[in-house]
Amino acid sequence: MTLRRAEGVKEPAKGRRLLVINPNTNPAVTRTIRDAAACVVHETTAVTVVNPATGPFSIETAEHRALAVPRVISLVSENLSAGYDAFVLGCFDDIGLFESRALTKVPVVGPCEAGIAAMRTLARRFSIVTTVHAALPGINDLLVHYGVADICTVRAAGVGVADASENGTEARLRFLRTIHEAIEMDGAEAILLGSGGLAGKASTLQADISVPIIDAVQAAVKMAEGIALQLRQQMDG
Repeated sequence: MTLRRAEGVKEPAKGRRLLVINPNTNPAVTRTIRDAAACVVHETTAVTVVNPATGPFSIETAEHRALAVPRVISLVSENLSAGYDAFVLGCFDDIGLFESRALTKVPVVGPCEAGIAAMRTLARRFSIVTTVHAALPGINDLLVHYGVADICTVRAAGVGVADASENGTEARLRFLRTIHEAIEMDGAEAILLGSGGLAGKASTLQADISVPIIDAVQAAVKMAEGIALQLRQQMDG
C-alpha cells in the first residue's frame, strides 16, 4: 500500500549542518560548547565544534585575540567547501566575525551580536557577566559598536575561561555574586553570559537568580540554525 502525505503537510526539513569554532585550544571548552549546542538544536541539525591546533589556551586579553583571529579565519576558509549551512564563533569577543563573513555566503554568527539581539527582546537594561577583568575593554568596545552602551553594563567575575568551563563550586559562587551585583547595582533586568567558558551554564545559575539569564553561545547557535533553515527552505522552494 502506498501512503500519501496529507495536503498542506510539508516534508520534514533536511538537516542543517553547523560548524562552531572555539578560537582557543582548550579541548575542555570545546566540549563545553559542544554540549551546550546539543541542548538547543533540533534533532535534525548536526553540530560540529572545532578548535585550532595552535594558539592561545584562553582568549582573555587583546594579545590573545590578536593571535586567535587569523586561526579563526583559517578554519572558516578551510571549511568553505564542506557544505556547512552556517558558521558560529564560540568566543564572546566576536573575533574574526566580519573577516569570516567576507569569505562566505552562508551566515556567520557571533555570540556577542546574537546575545545582544536576544537581550533586546527581554529587557530595557541588561548586563553582561564575563570571566576576567582583562576582557572588559574589548566587550565595552563591542557595546559601542552594536549600539547598546547606554542600556548595558559589563561585569567580570574574576574567573578564568578554563575555570569557568568546569563545574567548580567557587567559580559558580563568584558568578552568582557578580550577577547579583549587576541586578542590584546596575538595574539589570536580564543577564547575558559572555564567555565560551560559560556555555551551558545558564540553567545551573538560573535557579538562584530572579531575572532571565541567556547563554550567548546558545543564542548564536539558535540564530544560525534558524537563519540556515529559512535559507534552505527558500532555496528548496
